[in-house]
Amino acid sequence: MIDPVPLESLLMRAGDRTVGFRAGRAVDAVAFEREAAAWCATFAAMPGKNWAVFFEDSVEFAAALFGAWHAGKCVYLPSDALPGTVERLSREVDGFVGGFPNTATLCKLVPQADRHWTPLDRNADALVVYTSGSSGEPVSIPKKLGQLFAEIDTQLGLWEDMFDGAVVHATVSHQHIYGLLFRVLLPLAAGRPFAAERLLYPEDMIAALDACAGTVLIASPAHLKRLPETLPWGSVRAGLRGIFSSGGPLPDEALSDCLGCFGQTPVEVYGSSETGGVAWRRRESTDMRHWKLLHGVEMRPAQDVVQVRSPHLPNGDWFTLSDRVSLCGQNGEFELLGRADRIVKIEEKRVSLTAVEQALRCCDLVVDARVTPLSGDRVVLGAVVVPSEEGWALYRAEGKRALIARLRTWLAKEIEASVLPRRWRFSWAMPVNAQGKTTEQMLTALFDSRRPPVCLVARSEREATLRIDVDADSPFFDGHFPQTPILPGVTQIEWAVTFGRELFPLPPVFLRMYSIKFQQVIQPGAVVALALEFNSERGSLSFKFTSDVGTHAGGRISFGDAA
Repeated sequence: MIDPVPLESLLMRAGDRTVGFRAGRAVDAVAFEREAAAWCATFAAMPGKNWAVFFEDSVEFAAALFGAWHAGKCVYLPSDALPGTVERLSREVDGFVGGFPNTATLCKLVPQADRHWTPLDRNADALVVYTSGSSGEPVSIPKKLGQLFAEIDTQLGLWEDMFDGAVVHATVSHQHIYGLLFRVLLPLAAGRPFAAERLLYPEDMIAALDACAGTVLIASPAHLKRLPETLPWGSVRAGLRGIFSSGGPLPDEALSDCLGCFGQTPVEVYGSSETGGVAWRRRESTDMRHWKLLHGVEMRPAQDVVQVRSPHLPNGDWFTLSDRVSLCGQNGEFELLGRADRIVKIEEKRVSLTAVEQALRCCDLVVDARVTPLSGDRVVLGAVVVPSEEGWALYRAEGKRALIARLRTWLAKEIEASVLPRRWRFSWAMPVNAQGKTTEQMLTALFDSRRPPVCLVARSEREATLRIDVDADSPFFDGHFPQTPILPGVTQIEWAVTFGRELFPLPPVFLRMYSIKFQQVIQPGAVVALALEFNSERGSLSFKFTSDVGTHAGGRISFGDAA
């Protein structure tokens, strides 16, 4: 059984256990405490209270987190380290720690000898997290330590047997509240080791889970609904103690995939960045739709939505959720009915984005769909669709317009013609961030006029072939050249990198290019094939543009990690 460690006294009771694994090598409590002490000394020497922290390595992140807290700092937790995020954070924080490119980040000092740790104050304002941005711009949410620790106490009381003797692996980032709680803080409190690296691919998942006698997997619906049945999942089932999923309800069709691959279904956790955990469920069939409130959480109806009150919130006030639910009796169970705030006006008519998405998902040509309002001379709907095999076959055989026509005809059965989506993008998968969330910003970016219409022809773990329709009205032809426009070479490289990042886990930093050759020009209206090959050992991406007239361009691009 687990001997829980109070998180506010974690470094006072570290003992001799293994805290985590980095590249397969154990990091014991002594080494972890030394790391935390170094970060504590570093933070204590710096002015200001608010510091942005970003690490890919979860063990290093945890040491920096506790070092900052023991130095009396408030940690800001962005979901990424992109330039736009850094610019926004620079107006809110006193400095940056970790893998933020192009910033003056801190490096650890030598730890103090014989560091004396005192319990952390649960009333401290010690964390700021951000909403995922799935319904707009990310919003900052301050958290007291007591809110985090109260939820860990609740979750540990429910799942202590599942974590007993297990190593914790994750497909989600610790830079979001769910990953922070379940990937880092819960294992620390449970006294169970966690992996420093995040699992990006199903192959990574199998290799990591198979290497441990007992494992717990922290995942999201975005990862669990993409499990290739052809991989050797049988080897991981015996040691897999449990799976967690959060970030949205697991689609019904993914439930059978989890049973087939893992031999079990996940514990689904319902909540938000603002509320923390609210409820949970573990389904054996799609007929089981009810959620159970976590201990200490109350729920009540409020017009079309519900309100909750819990120790995971900053005070005893009721918090209004944006979801519609159906309460089931007096036993704290309920059924989710969808979001209540996804209503927009198109042509003076109220349109439910959720209803349009649900109608698209019922079509045999569609696997997944998201709809977002797009601003311009007037507001129109844009639809991002992941086609089924049948849908891609139609696209390849008859073109994008044929697929759009079929989908508009399908929607016309339920949606007024005047409010049907006017702009369409087709993708091999919904864009997701490290938390498995699809943000409005990501959806809108797909409609950028600089992004060409693209069709997935073939894909494997290391290779992909795309068909690109080079629109004559692409802005890249403007001025290049006035009389005989051609597609710039730099644009071809940009497309290769953009689609390479969407298809493969390329390292974050561009390093250099090799053997770049431009052999034939690409003119407006051309249809070209883009072949991509990712070499994970070398961190390189090879690309080649071809068409019926032969090879247009090719080369290799090298990437690496942030300094």
